[in-house]
Amino acid sequence: MDFKDQWISFIHQLQNDICAALEKSDGKATFIEDAWERPEGGGGKTRVISNGNVIEKGGVNTSVVFGDVTDLMRTQLKINGDKWFACGLSLVIHPSNPFVPTVHCNYRMFELYDKENNVVDRWFGGGTDLTPYYLLDEDARHFHLTYKNVCDTFDPDFYPDFKKQCDNYFVNTHRNNERRGIGGIFYDYQKVSLTKDLNFWISFAKACGYAFIESYIPIIEKRKNTPYTDKHKHWQEIRRGRYTEFNLVHDRGTIFGLKTNGRIESILMSLPPTVRFEYNYQPEKGSEEDKLLQACLIPKEWVNSVNNISDDEWASKVNTC
Repeated sequence: MDFKDQWISFIHQLQNDICAALEKSDGKATFIEDAWERPEGGGGKTRVISNGNVIEKGGVNTSVVFGDVTDLMRTQLKINGDKWFACGLSLVIHPSNPFVPTVHCNYRMFELYDKENNVVDRWFGGGTDLTPYYLLDEDARHFHLTYKNVCDTFDPDFYPDFKKQCDNYFVNTHRNNERRGIGGIFYDYQKVSLTKDLNFWISFAKACGYAFIESYIPIIEKRKNTPYTDKHKHWQEIRRGRYTEFNLVHDRGTIFGLKTNGRIESILMSLPPTVRFEYNYQPEKGSEEDKLLQACLIPKEWVNSVNNISDDEWASKVNTC
């Protein structure tokens, strides 16, 4: 099996395993698969879930697509080559309960070829980030520590580097550099080197991809039965509006999909089911809503020797919502 086939197999297996974990945690809703083909080349499997015990709307999508490099791609996406190939998994989960965070995850590989179909460039990208509506510090630490532990296994420089990239990528710059959430890790344009070969990058993507289950499912289990009010739901929809703004204005994946005639239903699957856009809405100073907003304005170091807690300690803490 060549490397491209290994990557495709990994992405499809990751989709199966994540869907199974989410269905088990939700306990009611199941994924519906919509297999599609792209006229210009390739296709994908869009899996959507909705109206569950936990998940209001979500999707776990895979795509294996390819085509000719167009003039538009050369000028707007700065891609040089004759043909291209991309394969990846992308997911977004929007829970009903405002105390369960929204989560996004994406892992992908991109290749460029010359006229003789020789690989002339290849890079890897991905990451997972958390978008809470109410800031629960121990959940944030658990999430970040999970990815730090994965990154440290491969390169101790990865977590601080990829966390910073995440903090600086998921930003609504048009709203005074307000972050979409509390980050996670994000990397892009990572290439093979003398010390990091193809096996290194697929192993790293596998470890990060499966860390999604370890990092997010325990938060669902801990928070899914937290009581909430209309006020909490109102704030959730305000923040969902910010999420929508980022995805439509800034997200490179969305832009790439639109520029390459991607499948619009799959591209916009990431948008939340209900949002609010209220003129100049400001939460009450010092409120729990304001606490979340402040955390989105200035990135925080969630993992350090002072505030680290073990998974057992985190799981045993009483829900303080």
